[in-house]
Amino acid sequence: MMSIFHLGQRSWRMFLTVAKIMLPILFFVHIAEQLGIVAWLAHAISPLMALLNLPPEAGIVWVTTILTNIYGGIAALGLLSDSMSLTHAQLSALGAMMLFAHNLPMEQAIAQRAGASAWITGSLRLGVGGVYGAFIAWGLSYLDWLNTPVSLSWLQAEKAAETHFWASWLPWLLNTLKTLGMTAAIIFCLVVVLDVLERIGFTRLLSQCLTPVLKLSGLNERVAPVTTVGVLLGLSYGGALIIEQAQKNQFDAKTRLLALSWLSLSHSLIEDTLLIMALGANIWVILVGRVLVTLVVMALMAAYLNRPRRPVFTSS
Repeated sequence: MMSIFHLGQRSWRMFLTVAKIMLPILFFVHIAEQLGIVAWLAHAISPLMALLNLPPEAGIVWVTTILTNIYGGIAALGLLSDSMSLTHAQLSALGAMMLFAHNLPMEQAIAQRAGASAWITGSLRLGVGGVYGAFIAWGLSYLDWLNTPVSLSWLQAEKAAETHFWASWLPWLLNTLKTLGMTAAIIFCLVVVLDVLERIGFTRLLSQCLTPVLKLSGLNERVAPVTTVGVLLGLSYGGALIIEQAQKNQFDAKTRLLALSWLSLSHSLIEDTLLIMALGANIWVILVGRVLVTLVVMALMAAYLNRPRRPVFTSS
């Protein structure tokens, strides 16, 4: 019982650390949505989608996803589905971009708190997402693969009537409380599960199995357990664990940057991947390709950070 009590205390401290980051970000994103800033940014980026071989409306979907989350992007996709035509290749490219870059204000704030620059990790997600999306859209179009139109009519929802500015705050408050409650519950479950896995030796076995992949991507094997949690479930949960472990084990700046860059590029591989795949995206593009690209990017980052430094000579 005492052990559960201590685990509860530990998970509560971790939750408070993350909640202090989440609440202000959720508040300001909601303000931006209500003031039309999100919609303005979305329409501003729409013409750039032609460079990625995507329809202009895809910019609205991606910006909404970047500033909110995967669910927000899917909602935008549903609203635009009657006016936007996509092939399976284009949907797969857009879906991969959504998976690489979503919910940046909150998730990169967590990465910043865990010890990695929000600007570096955020720019990495946007850059890799855009380049990979363009490569997939243009490449599959050239090869004439997955060129059949995708039907999103089932996603269309009746457009809601305009809501008064202040009337939107009660639903926002309820959704925010629900999000925080789920986050607290998941963090507690993760802490308990990780404690059990540590006691039975599974954590050590997992680290040994992941060592070859970690070495390939330049990650320190000490961050294997917490990185794996984030990769499978999400940056918010993995970030909370890394914040705690970084303080406990005193990870150096390079280790934290590499671990959080990995999590920024590839996290929540279960839930988010299933959501995008349900829309009609190709799993080889949104999962296998995404993980392979992450491995390549991480290996290049590690090689750059580990490069030998040139000695500095001073004239006598």
